Amino acid sequence: MQDIAIDDLKGVQSLELGGLGARRDDPLAALSPTDRARFKAFGWGPEEAPRFPTIATAILHQLRVQPEAVAVTCGCEALSYGALDRASDRLAARLRAHGVGRGDAVCLYLRRSIEMVVGIVAAMKLGAKYVPQHVGVAPESGLRHIAKVTGAHVLLTLSELAEDVPVGPGQVRIAIDEVMRDADLDAPVVAQDASPAAPEDVALILFTSGTTGVPNGVQVTHKNLANILLTAPGDMGMRPGMRVGQILSIAFDMAAWETLGALANGATLVIRGKSIQETAEKVDVLIATPSILTSLDASRCGQVKVAAVAGEPCPRPLADTWSGFCTFYNSCGPTETTIINTAEPHFPDKPVLSIGRPTPNNTVYVLDEDLRPLPIGAKGEMWAGGDCVTAGYLANAELTAERYRPDPFRPGQMMFRTRDLGRWTEEGELEHFGRVDDLVKIRGFRVELDGVSGALEAADCCEQAVTLKLDDRNLVSFISPATACPKAAATAVKLRLPYYANPTLVLPMEALPRTARGKLDKRLLLKLAEDEIATRGVELN
Repeated sequence: MQDIAIDDLKGVQSLELGGLGARRDDPLAALSPTDRARFKAFGWGPEEAPRFPTIATAILHQLRVQPEAVAVTCGCEALSYGALDRASDRLAARLRAHGVGRGDAVCLYLRRSIEMVVGIVAAMKLGAKYVPQHVGVAPESGLRHIAKVTGAHVLLTLSELAEDVPVGPGQVRIAIDEVMRDADLDAPVVAQDASPAAPEDVALILFTSGTTGVPNGVQVTHKNLANILLTAPGDMGMRPGMRVGQILSIAFDMAAWETLGALANGATLVIRGKSIQETAEKVDVLIATPSILTSLDASRCGQVKVAAVAGEPCPRPLADTWSGFCTFYNSCGPTETTIINTAEPHFPDKPVLSIGRPTPNNTVYVLDEDLRPLPIGAKGEMWAGGDCVTAGYLANAELTAERYRPDPFRPGQMMFRTRDLGRWTEEGELEHFGRVDDLVKIRGFRVELDGVSGALEAADCCEQAVTLKLDDRNLVSFISPATACPKAAATAVKLRLPYYANPTLVLPMEALPRTARGKLDKRLLLKLAEDEIATRGVELN
């Protein structure tokens, strides 16, 4: 468990700026009267009550009101909401027999499957929190660490993956596919439309890749999930009769957007097989990273009604293409702010590609290094507040205290340091300028890596670009597709940015490599750049 609670941090009454203990009676004192008004008008999302208080209650409601509707499909298999109800009851009975109850962690060590959905619902019915990991992607040492730090004593998996799931002392491994079809376990587990879980209970623990190599567990509550998945636009218009793609890694926070969003709103979850393109061509709602969406043939996805990207910067050409035939959201939000905390439909004729506005019951502040609000239009670091703010890191008090702070603008609440750079437009939308870590120094000058990539994407031949810091004097860039012209792309940078922002090397690729979670694999790209420089004898600055 955590060594420090978010509620303990909330008790800090004074605003401590920059960690130096400086106090201000009015945190907005430095802003002009106009910017004071816009600070709240822009930074506060609308107040709207989610349709259900917990995500578990919403899912249970759908199980009971439309038992004949299809809840999930995977290849040629399908499960109705009624069948999902019965299968999850059987698994929940087995879990309860092993002592699992409200507040306990249950590890889901498997892969995309109907059984995955059954495991999630079974845990929800007991008020337990589920911990998803993709077997075959996560290393065995990682699976052992996660089971230990969460205190889980039940590990759910598939019978065909059982040998790949390590079992520690006091732990038991259960194959979902063997239990969910066992009619001897038929018994109602929870009362009609009821769940032991309370809004503040943790529903889900997502492990992010820690900078030290040790993954950090983000504790996401039922209230967090209900706030984004049971209000617009986070619900993506999901409703009975709509088909929602499940294409992402199950350990990725955006997979919860797909899975829990579909089930809580009564839609049909369509789990992909090997081909993402095939799934994308038969769903109404598609959620992806920009890198994944770039790999798809958009001309064959005309039936998609709503699409959203998050997780990394979105190329403007990609957003313009998809917004030409569906409602398209370029969204933003780290795992710690519950999937996304900003969104707004994009249109091809918009002057900028923004990440939108704060979603309901959430706030966004653009602050300087001392946590003071910046004037509207100035670049700064984005801090997120409101109901999106998760319950902190599991068993990492130091990191929780560093990244989660008492919200000086809404006493009694918390805010989270996103480490994303942004600024407000005059229309009240947020422009995203990459990560704080992506603000680098080249030859002594500050360079925004995403700004260089954006300039490369301005070339007609370039659909997607990424720029990396090679050393203190050189940048390297990759562009796609393979037919993109490096000279034309480099010229686009020269026309828009200072000389020190020009990449030393621009390499075209058919598709930029992705990690298991669908984001750009920057480590691999940097290694490819180093190898190319050594092979070609490229002269560095």
